[in-house]
Amino acid sequence: MSRGLVFDNVVCGYGDTMVVRGVSGKVEPGRVLGVLGRNGVGKSTLLRALAGFVPLAQGQVRWNGSELGGLAAHKRLKAGVAYTPQDNVVFGELSVQDNLWLHLPDRRGDRYAECLRQFPRIGERLRQRAGALSGGERKLLSFVRTLGLAAPLTLIDEPSEGVQPENIARMADLIRQRRSAGAAFVVVEQNLSFLEEIADQVLVLDRGECVLAGDFRALGRERLESHLVV
Repeated sequence: MSRGLVFDNVVCGYGDTMVVRGVSGKVEPGRVLGVLGRNGVGKSTLLRALAGFVPLAQGQVRWNGSELGGLAAHKRLKAGVAYTPQDNVVFGELSVQDNLWLHLPDRRGDRYAECLRQFPRIGERLRQRAGALSGGERKLLSFVRTLGLAAPLTLIDEPSEGVQPENIARMADLIRQRRSAGAAFVVVEQNLSFLEEIADQVLVLDRGECVLAGDFRALGRERLESHLVV
C-alpha cells in the first residue's frame, strides 16, 4: 500500500471554469511538498481540492492508499488530513482560547504547549477576541490551531503571509519538528526563504498546470524564482 498523499491528474475549479488542469504530485510521511507559483495560477484551488472543499472534475486523491475524492472535508479531517486556508483563518467574534478549543473533543493541556512556547504572544491573548488581533497574529493563531491537531498530513496555504520574520522562523522550526516525527505537509507559499527551510520537494504551477517539479535543492533557488516573477 502506498504511504502518504498521492494526487493524480487533478482537474478542478468553480462552476464551468477549471482552474487546475491535470496536476499530479505526492508527499510521503516525514516530508514537505512546497507548491509555488505566481498569484492566480491555481495553488489555493489545488489545496482546497486536496482538503475536500473543491470537488474534483477529474483525477484521484489518495491518502495512505485510500481514495479521498468522494470524502467531505470533515471526514478527511477524521482520516488525518488537516487544512489551514489563506483567508478567513479565525472566528473573529470568539476568543483566542475558543478558537483553539472549539473544534476539539478534549482540552489536553499539552496539545498547544510547544506552539505557545514558540509564540507566547498568542498565549498572552487567550481571553482576547480573535478579531482584535493583527493580521499576522491571526495567521499565527490559525497556524497554532492546525499544528495542535498533530495530524499525519497538514495542508497549509500561505502561512508566512503578513507574519514577522522571527515568527516565520519559528513556524519553520515547528514544521521541521513535526516532519521529524513523521508528519507530512503540503505548503502553498511564495516565500522561497521559508520554503528553503522546510521543503523537500516542490511543485510549480502556472496557469493551472504543473510546469516544474522535483527536489528543492536540485532545482535551485534561481530557477524557482524565475517562476515567481510577474
